[in-house]
Amino acid sequence: MRVLGIDPGLTRCGLGVVDRDKNGRLTMVDCGVIRSDSQTPIHERLLILQQELDRWISKFSPDVIAVERVFSQQNVRTAMATGQAAGVALLLAAQSSLPIGIHTPSEVKAAVSGSGRADKKQVAMMVMKILSLKVRPTPVDTTDALALAICHHWRGAQIHRIEKARTQERIRVAALKKAR
Repeated sequence: MRVLGIDPGLTRCGLGVVDRDKNGRLTMVDCGVIRSDSQTPIHERLLILQQELDRWISKFSPDVIAVERVFSQQNVRTAMATGQAAGVALLLAAQSSLPIGIHTPSEVKAAVSGSGRADKKQVAMMVMKILSLKVRPTPVDTTDALALAICHHWRGAQIHRIEKARTQERIRVAALKKAR
């Protein structure tokens, strides 16, 4: 299974592609960052993001896209830009008929490091260890994107099983009601 992790942002959008083999071992396929100048008009920045994300989806053919959930931050402007970038990623996933995983920063930190309060340095060290990397990917946005992909590999399957069980339970309850 191949996951494309996206750490949304307009100035820097981190990308990380991680594969899981049949033995559960995770390996990094590639990582990078999409950059746009803050002086460029917003619609042009979103277009740059869309074109580059589309190129990554075409190049790596992920099975799923994992995006960081945007939380309101102290800086409303930053939160808006992050939300717009996340929206582009989610739209492209939908257009490509790819499943989407959305994970909070705390979920990602907990999945990768064991603590939802881990700092970026701790997360980066664990990403390196999990993926057997000798050098830490830079900038930090790429490490965050790889952490998102790792999180989805580990948590996404559980979330999918829970959703499947809930759906089956709704079908069972509906059938029982109908039978009465």
